[in-house]
Amino acid sequence: MKNIKLKFLSLLTVTAMFLGACADFVDINNDPNNPTTPQLALLLPATQLSIVGNFNTINRGASNVIQHRAAGNLNRWDQTGGTFQASWLGYYTQAIPDLEAMINVGTEQGSWGYVAIAKLQKAFLFGLMVDVWGDVPYFEAGKVSDPKFDNGEVIYDDLLRLIDEALLDMDKGFTVLSSADIFYQGSKVKWTRFANSLKFKLLLQTRKSDPTRSIQGINALLQTKNFIESNVDDFSFLFGTNTAPNARHPWYTTAYSPGRDGYVSMVVHDRLKAQDDPRLRYYIFRINERAGLANSQVGEGYYGRYPGDGAASPADQNTRAIVGIYPSGGVYDNGRIPSLGNTTGFLNNVGATTGSTANSFRLVLFANGDGTGAGRQPLLTNTMMRFYRAEAALTLNTGEDPALLLSTAVAANMQSINSLSPAFPIPAATITGFTDRLVTQFNAATQEGKLEILMMQKWIAMYGNGIESYNDYRRTGLPALEDLIAPLDVFPERFYFAETELTSNETVIENRDQLQRNQQIVPVFWKK
Repeated sequence: MKNIKLKFLSLLTVTAMFLGACADFVDINNDPNNPTTPQLALLLPATQLSIVGNFNTINRGASNVIQHRAAGNLNRWDQTGGTFQASWLGYYTQAIPDLEAMINVGTEQGSWGYVAIAKLQKAFLFGLMVDVWGDVPYFEAGKVSDPKFDNGEVIYDDLLRLIDEALLDMDKGFTVLSSADIFYQGSKVKWTRFANSLKFKLLLQTRKSDPTRSIQGINALLQTKNFIESNVDDFSFLFGTNTAPNARHPWYTTAYSPGRDGYVSMVVHDRLKAQDDPRLRYYIFRINERAGLANSQVGEGYYGRYPGDGAASPADQNTRAIVGIYPSGGVYDNGRIPSLGNTTGFLNNVGATTGSTANSFRLVLFANGDGTGAGRQPLLTNTMMRFYRAEAALTLNTGEDPALLLSTAVAANMQSINSLSPAFPIPAATITGFTDRLVTQFNAATQEGKLEILMMQKWIAMYGNGIESYNDYRRTGLPALEDLIAPLDVFPERFYFAETELTSNETVIENRDQLQRNQQIVPVFWKK
C-alpha cells in the first residue's frame, strides 16, 4: 500500500461521528510521553470506532444494491474505484494496523482480554471484507508496503482458526477496562457469545462451498447453547445525539437535513404494505401525506423511487419520504394512511393523526432537526442468529424448529425497533398476532416456499444492514429483486477495490483493469 498515508483518512473524521471525546483516540501511537508502546485501553475503542465508521459507506452501497434504499449509482448497479475507497483505506490504515498492534502488544504484556477482543474484531472485519470484496490482502496486511491479495476461501479458513484461538486466549485471563469497550463493556460472557455467533455466521455462509464442515461445526455450536440469544447481547453500535461533533446515526444526518440523501425504496414500502407489516411506520417517515411518485400530490405520502430510476431529482426535498425512527433514530410516522382501515390489520390507523404525518412534527424545512439521531447499527444480533439457525434447520437439518426460530427472529426485530420508539411501540398483541400468522403461512408452505418466507422476513428485518441482505441474496437468490428501471451494468457480484490500491500496490498494478472488472462479474467463493 505504497504512498498511502495514515493521514489520508484521519481517525478524527470517524470518531467525530460518534463521540464527543474523540481527541483521546487520535494519534494514539504517537504519544510524546510514550512514543513506542500503544495503550491498549485507547487502541480498543479506536478500532471499534473505525470498524463502525468505515462500515457506513459499504452498508449504503449494499443497501442500494439490495433495494433497501434508492440512491446513488449502485442503485443502478454501477460502481467505480472511488465508490468504496474511503472505507478500504480506513480499514487498511486505521483498524487493521491498530488490531495488529493490540494483538502484538497485548501478547507481550499478557493482556489476554485485549488480545482476544482484537482477534475477534479482526475475524469479524475480514469476514466482512471477504464477503464484499472477495480476495483481499490479509496475511501481509499492515506488515509490508505492497501486501499480496489472498484467496477469500483461505482467509475464511484462517478466520475460523482465529476465533478458536481467541476463545483460548480468554481462558488465560480476561481483564478489560469496561469504559474502553464500546460494544460489551469488557464482558467476557458477551464476547464469548459473540465469538460463537460469528463462527456460526461464517459456517452458514459457506454451507454450499463446504457443507460437511458447516454441518459439523454448526451442530457443535448448537450443542454449546452459548451464542447470542437475547437482544441485550447484540453486537450493535449505539449512536448518540450530539451535533458538535456529530454523534448521530449517519442515515439520520443525511436524511434530516435540507439536502437529503437519495430516496426511500418503494420496494420496501410495497412489500411491507402488501404483507400488512406494522414496521412500515417505523422504517419510512412521510413528510407530506399527499405526496406521490414524481413529486405528485395524489399519493399517500410515500414518495420514493423504484430501483434503477436514474431520473434527475426535482425540487422535492420537502416532499419526499425519508428514513424513519428505525434504524436512524428519526421520526415515527403517526399519520393516517388513507388506503388502510382504521382498526383492521396489523398495519392500521389506530391512533393515527390527520393533517400531519408525525408525532409532534415541528420542523420548518428541517431547520432544527427532529427525532434525536440516536439510532443503532446492527452488526451481529439476536435477530440475525435466529434467522441463521432457521436457515440451517431448513437447509442442513440441524433438528431445530425453523418455524419457531422464524417467529422469534421477527419478534426480536420488532422488540429492537421498540427500544428506539418507546413512545410509540409495536403493541405486544400485534407482535404475537403477526408472528403467529407467519408461522401458519410457513407451516403451510412447501420446503422451497418456507425458505422464501424466511428470507423475505430476514430482508425486512435487515433494514439498516444491507450487507447482510446482500450476502443472503448471493447465497440463496432470495428474496427476488425487482427489475431495475434503467440499469447501468449487471448485478455486482462483489464491490470494486479502491483505485489507489490498484495503482499503488505493485502486486496488482499490471492486472488492475481485469481485476476490477472481475469484481462486478465473478462471484465470491462461497456462492455456488
